[in-house]
Order: sequence, then C-alpha cells, then structure tokens
Amino acid sequence: MGPLIGAIDEGTSSARFILFKAGTTEVVASHQQSLSQICPQEGWVEQDPMEILSVVNTCIEKTIDKLISIGGSVNDIAAVGVTNQRESTLVWEKSTGKPLYNSIVWLDVRTSTTVDQLLEKIPNKTKNKNYLKPLCGLPISPYFSALKLRWLIDNVQNVKKAIAANDCLFGTVDSWLIWNLTGGVNNGLHLTDVTNASRTMLMNIDTLKWDPVLLHFFEVTPSVLPKIKSSSEVYGNIETGSLRGVPIAGCVGDQQSALLGQQCLERGQAKATYGTGCFLLYNTGTIKVSSSHGLITTVAYQLGPKSPPIYALEGSVAIAGAALNWLRDNMTVLPSFGEAQKIAEEAELQESGEVYFVPAFSGLYAPYWQQEARGVIIGISEDTQACHIVRATLDAVCFQTRDILEAMIKDYGSHLASIQVDGGMTANSLLMQLQADLAGVTVAKASMAESTALGAAMVAGAAIGLWDLSQHLEIACEIWTPKLSDDERDIRYSKWKLAVEKAMGWDVL
Repeated sequence: MGPLIGAIDEGTSSARFILFKAGTTEVVASHQQSLSQICPQEGWVEQDPMEILSVVNTCIEKTIDKLISIGGSVNDIAAVGVTNQRESTLVWEKSTGKPLYNSIVWLDVRTSTTVDQLLEKIPNKTKNKNYLKPLCGLPISPYFSALKLRWLIDNVQNVKKAIAANDCLFGTVDSWLIWNLTGGVNNGLHLTDVTNASRTMLMNIDTLKWDPVLLHFFEVTPSVLPKIKSSSEVYGNIETGSLRGVPIAGCVGDQQSALLGQQCLERGQAKATYGTGCFLLYNTGTIKVSSSHGLITTVAYQLGPKSPPIYALEGSVAIAGAALNWLRDNMTVLPSFGEAQKIAEEAELQESGEVYFVPAFSGLYAPYWQQEARGVIIGISEDTQACHIVRATLDAVCFQTRDILEAMIKDYGSHLASIQVDGGMTANSLLMQLQADLAGVTVAKASMAESTALGAAMVAGAAIGLWDLSQHLEIACEIWTPKLSDDERDIRYSKWKLAVEKAMGWDVL
C-alpha cells in the first residue's frame, strides 16, 4: 500500500483523517466525524477542546481500521500533516493538559468590546484599525486570535492564574492537536507554523517571529506562545494511539492548505473555498503585497525552515454556507442544505423584483471590516416567496466574493480571469454559475474534493522527500463561464453595494 501520507483535517464543523498515496491525489482510506458548537449567547461561538481531540483521535483510529481491512498496515504511513480551522483560540494548563476555557471559534464576535478598548490605545486617538497592519498584515478585528486571547486574559480568572504561575499555554487548534499527539504533559511539542501564526496578530509578517511591539500592544506574555516553525519539516513523532512513532512533518492553516491542494503554487493564481464562510487567497509569491483596499496580507506557506515564505492576499467572508444553515434552522424556509439549488431555481420562474440579502450576522469581514454591520434583506414585495430569499442567499455569497475579487484587482493591478474553487457549497452547480455570472470570471472546480487535506499531505510528504511539489498534479475540473452581459452584471452589483450600505452601522444605532 505504501508509502502513504496522512492528513489530519480539523475544520469548524467536522474533522477527518485521510490517507493519500504519496505524491498523488489517490485517497486510500478516510474517516470523518462532525463537531458540535456551543453558543452561550448571541455572537459567541465555542467548541470543547477535549471533543476536538477525541474526534480527531477517533478519525485516525477508524481510518487505520479501514486501511487494515483492505490489506494495508500502519507501517505504510510515512508521515502525517495537520491542517486546521484558523484563528480559533485555545488556552490550557501545561502541567495537566486541561483546557482553561472552551475554544473560542474564529467567527465569534465577543471581542468587539476588546477591539474598542484597543483602538483607544492607538496614538493621537485616531482609532485606526490598520495601525498594526505594517507589522502583522492584519486589521484590528474580532476575527484574529490575539483579540480572543486578550479577552480570555481579561475575563477568565483561571487563565490569569495559570499565566501568573507560568502554567498556561496558548495556541490555535493545530498547536493543541500537535501538543497532545506528541506527548502532551509528557514533553509534548508546543508549536505552530507560520501560516497559523500569521493569523494571530502577534507574528511579524516579515521576520516570521513573535514581535515584541505586538506582544506589548496586546499585553501578551511570551511564555504562553508556541514556537513558530515552517509549514514543511519534521516536528517530532506521534506518541499516542496506532500512529505512535509516525512523524508529524507538516502543518498549515486550512485555507492556505486548500491553496496548495488546488495547485495554486504559482504567483498570480487564486482559489476560493466555500464552507461556513468563504475565503479567497491570491498567491503573490515571495512579494508581500500590502493591501489598501480591505484585504489582509498573510503567509501562504513556507516549504522548509531555509526556504523563503510565500505570501498571499486574502479576503474572508464570515457568512457563506452558514447563511443557508440559518435559513434552515432559524427561518425554517429551507428543508435541507442540499435543497437550496432546487428551491433557488424556482425563483427564476417567478416575478418578484430583485431581493438582496446581506448576511452580516456578526458584522462584515473583507473588504469592509465593519463589526457594527448587521444583516438586511431588501427589495421585498408582496409577491416575494421563500425561493426568492434562498436565491438571494446564494447571490450574497457570490457578491461578497466579487467584493474581494474587486479589491484584489485594485491591490495587485491585474484582473483574474479564473478562480479555482472547493468546499461543500461547490456541490451547488447553480451557485457556481451565479459566481461566474456575477463576478465575471471562469470558475473551475476540481474533481478531487479533498483539496484542504491534500495540501497538508503535500507539505508533510515534501518534508520527508516523498512528495515533489515542483511536479504539478493534473486534476480534472468542471468549468463554469459567465453568461451575463457586463452591463447586467454591473447593474446588479451596484444594487448589492446599496444593500451593503443599508447594513452598515446598525449595531451602534
């Protein structure tokens, strides 16, 4: 069977473990399990760190059972890579391994008040959200990990006590998993990679080290921080379960991992992942492009400690698939996620005027960075039906993606002719056609669905010499091309921008 490369893919709604035949897209065995979310109050989203760890371990063991059942062996597995939901923030006791609080998930907005407090610290009272951008590439926003860590320090007594006792470790989900898998309280490795570190607001985007100015600004003690490593190197061996002795040789945040898995390894290539949110990454190579149009600068990957970092421009949409979940669970106008296409297609057959939906449930991310925005549905008439709301929800995903593409063109100076896409929502072919129509780009969906996990396998395999990243993997794609005229596309986009204006500032009225 071997050699095989394993990928731990820990997302917001589920985790999976996938075994790839080294150097290929061939999946030999896999197992996936869902993860629960905890919402103590409006805008708060948490997960149980112990559940995350348990589910990942279950996925590993179930996958190995499947491998053995088809004649394989654990000895066929040469290395494991890790990819994870980014920005989600965990703190735990070094001495016991016990979490000091639930994981605060990336889309949680409880830190809005923390943002306000930090903006007051900025010299000359400018309240400039981009004050730290030259150092870390990121605006001051509830999205990023440093804000979540600051909230934990300010509001959870056990965290304060553990830091005072030098018994607190901070990390994103990758750090939590790697620490536990490599021994935990018995000398587990406390580390992260440059891609995840670049989402904390604490790493210098040029030096790839924790920055003393940023640490001082957020009042974070260096002792809680993991060691920053490249995305592709042997960190250490797994010490638990069936994978005991197998090296962990790669780590990369999920969106950057999808960029790798989509084979966007050349400067100027871009991908969009449609899941709970939607994330667009544009590979800018070794050139760090600073955005003046609401995007963020992030590390795309670093293929070994002696290799230069590869950078990307990124635009993040908080609410994509989550809006369909909202229609299903809160509004009960959508029986199931899978029926969205069928119901939205009914809107084509009926007259209702145009309905626009801005799903700013917890503010707007790129390119607006407006935490005070709230959702609006506009253009409703007495003829509006549920199908029009569902269609407007799909349109909203596409318009938000166009917002980011427009900003990328302004920042980078060249028009994108096509984007690679992946994620659960790409099963909706109407959405893909709408994306092509409303953004005016060709949309290419790879037939290989596991691009995020593939990226983690690629960096792990490369670290041990079993994956040649210079050899482009040919992956068959399904293609959608624009059918709308430029005039029709632009008229609809201008109406979307009017709807976004209506959504702004609602939480401060």
